[in-house]
Amino acid sequence: MEAFVNWVNGIIWSQALIYLCLGTGLFYTIAGRFLQVRHLKHMVVLMFQGKSSDAGISSFQALSVALAGRVGTGNIAGVATAIAMGGPGAVFWMWLIAFLGAGSAFVEATLGQIYKTKLDGQYRGGPAYYIEKGLKLKWYAVLFASVTVVAMGLLLPGVQANSIAAGMTNAFGIDPAITGIGLVVVLAAVIFGGVKRIAGVAQVAVPFMAVGYILVAIILILANISELPNVISLIFSSAFGADAAFGGILGAAISWGVKRGIYSNEAGQGTAPHAAAAAEVSHPAKQGLVQAFSVYIDTLFVCSATAFMILITGMYNVTPDGMAPIVNNLGDVTPGPVYTQQAVETLFPGFGAAFVAIALLFFAFTTIMAYYYQAETNLAYLNRKVRRIWSEYLLKIAVLGIVFYGSVKTASLAWGLGDIGVGSMAWLNIIAILLLTSPALKILKDYERQRKEGIDPVFDPAKVGIPDTDFWSEEYQPELPVDPYRDRDKTLTS
Repeated sequence: MEAFVNWVNGIIWSQALIYLCLGTGLFYTIAGRFLQVRHLKHMVVLMFQGKSSDAGISSFQALSVALAGRVGTGNIAGVATAIAMGGPGAVFWMWLIAFLGAGSAFVEATLGQIYKTKLDGQYRGGPAYYIEKGLKLKWYAVLFASVTVVAMGLLLPGVQANSIAAGMTNAFGIDPAITGIGLVVVLAAVIFGGVKRIAGVAQVAVPFMAVGYILVAIILILANISELPNVISLIFSSAFGADAAFGGILGAAISWGVKRGIYSNEAGQGTAPHAAAAAEVSHPAKQGLVQAFSVYIDTLFVCSATAFMILITGMYNVTPDGMAPIVNNLGDVTPGPVYTQQAVETLFPGFGAAFVAIALLFFAFTTIMAYYYQAETNLAYLNRKVRRIWSEYLLKIAVLGIVFYGSVKTASLAWGLGDIGVGSMAWLNIIAILLLTSPALKILKDYERQRKEGIDPVFDPAKVGIPDTDFWSEEYQPELPVDPYRDRDKTLTS
């Protein structure tokens, strides 16, 4: 089974996909005139604007749901795997794909908003919707939706559960089966509550744990501050093959950095547009900019925190596929949460392993919630003509089963299946957003024009010239400014 999974991954994650991800991010960075830099301050402001409604969630809730998907095991176990397989230089390539990926994230999230619709009283959107409406390719939309249901419902949840179980075993000696049962029980209580409950849990759990995790990383870095210049130098020299020890694995550094970077921040993968489409905003670009910033939060903050903790303490191995170990500081240890746990243990003996295990529990659990929501959204797309309640319950049961299965299976198989899911979605989505570049850039131009005029942007698809935006054309009612003298005039008339 593992041999077959590795063979499939070799096809999906060929160099072509690596270059496609980097090239797409670079293209949107240039086409958007470095929007991820120009609008950086505005992105932070937008995160806290907007409010939820009966049909949608607030910008911050949408950000939290998207971050729930982005900030997960990839930020802890994924970073460790990238370093183990590609060396310290892989960290640089994770940073680069995050910076470039912010441009891709803006485009896909904006498209999710443009072509969203309302189903069963809730906003629904994502790649399947913008492929059908924007590209007029129904078969392609059905293909993406089907692949996403399989990837998010069956392939990816097991990776998160596996990392949680590994962390709990290493920290507390808890049997993986016990961890699996606990995850299933709590997850069932959340996903049976719908998107509102998922958003409610995410907006509390994600910021709380992310801030705590980054604070611990800062303390650890400060305690080893004399090593920081050497670590930064090692990352950059290894990234370009200039370091003697890692010069022979430059290709692995790029490949694993990009692969694990995409797995972590999900830019271009097509996952974030589902949460972005659920947001209640007046203009699609608002949520596009918020989602672009979420890539920074994921990789430049959380992933970097993990990388610096591991590298500054030396708690890592580097053993590329088919090669003898280049660095072997931890002995025969499977790459994963244990790298970070050992790093924190160097400063906080008896606390580090437990803290990382709990952080991973929060990160990975909220990611599983986001995965379920994305799978459910695509199932709703497939069932939008005739709602099949039984299929929704079958998806819930399948996700719960995979979570338990992933908890007790080997890490290599779980990661292999997860990579197939990520890669398949990335191929389909990146091609789609490249074909839909025109409407996304029209939206950015319209948004910037309205802001330049000093008004809060409101999307009018007729003025921008984008057809088949049924929600915005038929249902959206912009809030009119309140006249402060309206009630006074009524009183005087009486």
